Parts: sequence; structure tokens; C-alpha cells
Amino acid sequence: MMMRRNLWGIFAMFGPGLVVMFADTDAGSVITAAQSGAVWGYKLLLLQLLLIPIVYIVQELAVRLGLVTGKGHGELILEHFGKGWAWLSVSTLIIACLGALVTEFAGVAGAGLLFGIPPWLSVGLAVLLLSIVVWTGSYLSVERIAILIGSFELIFLLVAWWAHPSPAAMLSGLTQIPWRQPGYLYLVVANIGAVIMPWMIFYHQSAVVDKGMTSKDLRVARRDTALGAIITQLIMIAILVTVAATIGVYHPGKSLNTVQQIADALTPFLGKTFGTILFALGMVGASLVAAIVVSLATAWGLGEVSGYKRSLEHQPDKAPWFYIVYTAMLLIGGGMVVSGVNLVNLSVAVQVMNAALLPIVLGFLYLLALKALPKRYRLHGVYAVVVGIVVAMASILGIYAAIIPFI
Repeated sequence: MMMRRNLWGIFAMFGPGLVVMFADTDAGSVITAAQSGAVWGYKLLLLQLLLIPIVYIVQELAVRLGLVTGKGHGELILEHFGKGWAWLSVSTLIIACLGALVTEFAGVAGAGLLFGIPPWLSVGLAVLLLSIVVWTGSYLSVERIAILIGSFELIFLLVAWWAHPSPAAMLSGLTQIPWRQPGYLYLVVANIGAVIMPWMIFYHQSAVVDKGMTSKDLRVARRDTALGAIITQLIMIAILVTVAATIGVYHPGKSLNTVQQIADALTPFLGKTFGTILFALGMVGASLVAAIVVSLATAWGLGEVSGYKRSLEHQPDKAPWFYIVYTAMLLIGGGMVVSGVNLVNLSVAVQVMNAALLPIVLGFLYLLALKALPKRYRLHGVYAVVVGIVVAMASILGIYAAIIPFI
């Protein structure tokens, strides 16, 4: 009986990593992976595998900082670097979150259009649902609902299996890397930006604090993060493989311009109705869980710098600004989508923007891991060098993303 209670206690600590990783494979990431498979086949498959340890390294630092210090990312930057740098960091967060929310609601709108539902209705219902979930729930209930919604993304794993990809073609794609092609490099950067996003760091660090986890939960939190990193990249791989095995075979090099074209990749082997339903479920699940995470990340991050009360454990009348900021982000993102936007082009551009912001976001994360933690938990030795190299490489690619349009 005691062992059973201990196991239940361990599993109860799982959640923040799964939620943030389900959100990581958001509408923009789905479209970026699909675009990669359509244009380059399996040639970006190796990158998706390499990103598993990279996204784990980044998010583990956020978890470590949150569990050991008991403070969110913005609060630590304010404490160790001052107001100016804290507001700069939160400003990049707000920009990234607004861009992400547009892609999330555009994903909902695109899925709705597959069934003839007008964007104003599908997006309006999504905003209403997500507002009710947070305004009426605790942290734990929001986390459980987010995991349930995000689990619909696992549909993509089944779809990839049913696509019957060629093992020989996949192996060939792993070894043929056209790194001199500007279009290929652009999608490399877009995929990095689709996996490592500023709001993930803010959300993950604040979530473990709001859940009441401490340094004693570090081992469990790391497992939660590792599991999430594997799942999110398996989903990205599944989407890339599905499109590469369909559109990538029958129309190689063809760029995707609409959500309908991505959905069409599923219909040859699943049937028009079944394929469309599966794609819509996966897209809506990805979009909604990300919209929750992105809006909460903004509400937490802005509160950490400005000082207003910020917790899902507070009722709306006790922390009004927290809930107002959360809802305002949903309304702004939804409103921009209803006004009309090209989902595919915007989604890839948002991921590139995320990559361009990485030098600021990852720079602060790395410096805090060196400065804000007690000696026992601080980065040191070979691992500190490895993390530094990962941060530097991601930052360089981010800078490249910012200047590539002008080259």
C-alpha cells in the first residue's frame, strides 16, 4: 500500500513537461513539419532526431531554475539583472506569444473550414472554451485538461504508420543533407524555432512553481521533461513522414499553401472523410493546448516583472490582472485571425521569428543557470560546456534567421 502511494505521488508530479511539450507541437510546428516533408522529403528527418536532446537540455534548465529557486523566469531576470533586462525579456515573450496565438487560432480556423465552419465561429468557440477552462479551474485541473486536449496529437503517430513510408527513402533522407541550399537552411531554422520557443521556458518554469513542486521533485520533473521531449519530436517526425510519403512522393518539392493541402495528404490512404477528421482532431488538439500554454506564459511572465498576483490557485477576484492578461491574449490572437491571414506562410515565419529571439531567451537562461542557482545545482564542468555550445549554436542560427531575408 505504501509503495502504491509513493508511485502515485511520483506520477502526480508528472504534467508540466508533458503539457509544455504537447504545446510545443502547436499548429505552427505541425505546418512547419508538413512543409518540410512536402518540399524536402525526409531530408529534415535527422534534424528532428537531433532536436530531442536539445529541447530537453533547454527545458531541463528552466525546470531546475524553477524547482530550486521557487521563482519564475521573469522574476529571476528581474532579481539578477534588473528591471531593464527583465522588461526586454518579457517584451520578447509577448511578441513571441502573440505570433504563436495567431498561428494557434489560425490552426483552429483552418480545421473548421475543412467542415465548412466559418472562422469567426470556430475561433470564437475556442476563445470561450479556453477562457472557461482557466477562469473556473485550479492549476491541476487546467493541467489535466491540457494533457487530454494535447493527447489528440498522438493521432499523427497512427497516421504516419498508415502512410507506409519507404524505409529506404527515410534512410537516404537521413544521409543526404543539402546544407548549401538557402531554402533548406531556412526550414532548418524554422524547425529549430518550432521546437525551442521563448514561451516554453517561461511557462515551464512558472508551472512547476505554481504546482508547488520543489527541488525534491527534480528527478521526477526531469523524467517528465524527457518523456515530453521524446513525444513532441515523435509527433513532428510523424507529420514530416506522413507528408513526405504522400505529397512528397506524388508532388515532390511542392510547397504547401493551405491547411486543406496538408489534410489532402492524408486522404489517399485514409479516405476523404476519415483522413480529414483525423487531421482536424490533431490540429485542433495542438492548437488549443498551445493557446492555453502561450496565454498562461504571458500572464505569468508579465506578472513576475510587474508584480501583480499570478497563480491559478487564486480566484479571479484575488488576481484580476492575471486572468485579464490571459483572456486579452486570447482575444487579440483570435481577433487577428478572424481578420484574415495566410496560415502556412505566417506559421513558418513565426517559427523563424522564434529562432531569431533565441539569443536573448537562451542567453538569459544560460546565465541564470550559472548565476542564480546554489553551487550544488549550478551548471559546471563538461555539461556546462555542452549546454553553452548548444545555446551558442541555437543563437547563431537565430541570428541567421533574422538576416536571411536580406541576404
